[in-house]
Amino acid sequence: MRQSAATVTLFPTWDAVPSTIRDIADGKVGRDGLLRAGFHDSSMELSPAARLLLERRYLLPGETPHDLFSRVADAVGGPARSREFFSLLSDLLFLPNSPTLMNAGTAGGQLSACFVLPVEDTLEGISRSLAHMMLVHRSGGGTGFSFGRLRPRGDAVSGTMGVASGPVSFMRVFDAATGAVKQGGRRRGANMGVLPVSHPDIEEFITSKQDGSLSNFNISIGIDTRFLHCLRAGRDYDLINPRDGSVWKSVDPGSLWHLAATSAWATGEPGMLFFDEINRRNTTPHLGPIEATNPCGEQPLYPYESCNLGSINLARCIRKHDLDEDLLITVVRCGIDFLDAVIDVNRFLLPEIRDRTLATRKIGLGVMGFAEALIRLDMSYASDEALRFAGNLMGKIQAAARERSEELGVEKGSFPAIEGSIYSGDMRNATVTTIAPTGSLHLIAGTTSGIEPVFSFAYTRTIDGERVSIVSDLVGELLPETAGGRDVAAHVRRWGTVEGLPLAAHTRDLFLTATEIAPKYHLRMQAAFQEHVDNAVSKTVNLPESRTPDDIARIFSLAHDLGCKGITVYRYRSRSDQVLSRGCDVCIVND
Repeated sequence: MRQSAATVTLFPTWDAVPSTIRDIADGKVGRDGLLRAGFHDSSMELSPAARLLLERRYLLPGETPHDLFSRVADAVGGPARSREFFSLLSDLLFLPNSPTLMNAGTAGGQLSACFVLPVEDTLEGISRSLAHMMLVHRSGGGTGFSFGRLRPRGDAVSGTMGVASGPVSFMRVFDAATGAVKQGGRRRGANMGVLPVSHPDIEEFITSKQDGSLSNFNISIGIDTRFLHCLRAGRDYDLINPRDGSVWKSVDPGSLWHLAATSAWATGEPGMLFFDEINRRNTTPHLGPIEATNPCGEQPLYPYESCNLGSINLARCIRKHDLDEDLLITVVRCGIDFLDAVIDVNRFLLPEIRDRTLATRKIGLGVMGFAEALIRLDMSYASDEALRFAGNLMGKIQAAARERSEELGVEKGSFPAIEGSIYSGDMRNATVTTIAPTGSLHLIAGTTSGIEPVFSFAYTRTIDGERVSIVSDLVGELLPETAGGRDVAAHVRRWGTVEGLPLAAHTRDLFLTATEIAPKYHLRMQAAFQEHVDNAVSKTVNLPESRTPDDIARIFSLAHDLGCKGITVYRYRSRSDQVLSRGCDVCIVND
């Protein structure tokens, strides 16, 4: 329910800030709770892996973690909000996307993570997109593209005697350029390449990564309603030349579906993007259909749109084995204020990006630490109880986020493109929620990633060329020292799991890892969150090595049936460049 205009300012004075947040900032919360003191020396809260990651990618020369959080809070919050924002950041209750941490308060000042760029069917248009992509990557952002407007391989090229080389050949050009430009000068660039399933080159696209190329791309098939109808009815499906709308050829949709599942079995790609569901739930349908997403698939965007994301650390909202709902809602409202303020202080790379972004003012508040929170609440990820909790949790977050955006709309004005949107009243942001993978953020926060289950309780990860091995502090904190005369911690360090230990059934269920959880629970969890998320949910169904392409085909189908906007499946050890490996010989305890 909308609050009156007289109460729209979240915290008009420092004294009006809830005591929980003031206690956090003043260092009054003791170590008996999950919210810990020491914000003025926040490095004490950081694990060795977090410190390494910050040093390699985020800290400016001579900067400490305390300095980083101060720089970001000052740049985004200004004098009125910097102290409050610093409290949230330094206690790791909330973290914004990487470009904001890297660039806030610097000369570059580009703070958004997610971009979609158009790819037109002309050499000039392709070259322009390539140049714009390199600008985005240099600033720390990731880019998504639909290559669906490019004519197929072998089609005529007007004005020449030649023929077109097709979308995949141009993707290789984009891939090579990405490899030459590190994001923000500190990490490799990332892209999402989307091709509609109706494109004549879809088979080449599906198998394009099987030779090890396109290493700077994630790829996803854009699925449409017509394809799904043909798949279910067993009818041939027409592939359409985007240049003139002619039928290029007709194919068996079941064969395409199986080819995609087989490729995903072999390489983890392609993923699926269900554009029927994405556009059915589009908050601004009057602006046209959406055709692409950011690199991890959680942020559908129009060409030249950008979006900035941030994630709430749910593990820090668990106190005395219960969810502190008052704290959660306070962090949600602060997070919305923070992300909306990022738009206003952002330095846009191109006029087109500025205009498109300001028209919708999209933001994406999400969560991390969900799996850790479940364990601390004594709930197994693979349980109906956890699914109910997830839906209720995200429902509360969505309601509070929209309420705060509505208040900001009254106070500061609604997003300019609101006329024709789904909203009948004021709203500052066209979207307010997104579930991102938090690939780096969760390491800084010392918790689990996004809404994913625990991949492994002991694992090895490469950070800018350096291999770091980590064991979760949940092992020493919540598991017994021995079981059946065996050293529990040593077993987990070796294998990353409690499987094989003589533990109580409930304990084994509580400590299930991602590949030990049935795919239906992965998908139902994604769907439970998606029901209360404006944008999309980044989620991977992790499978053991023994699963088959038919298993993956069934996962694709169930994901769509449950209302997911997309799906990625990864079979363990299906790729030689796997980022995470289970178990480690010498581990750093993550406390």
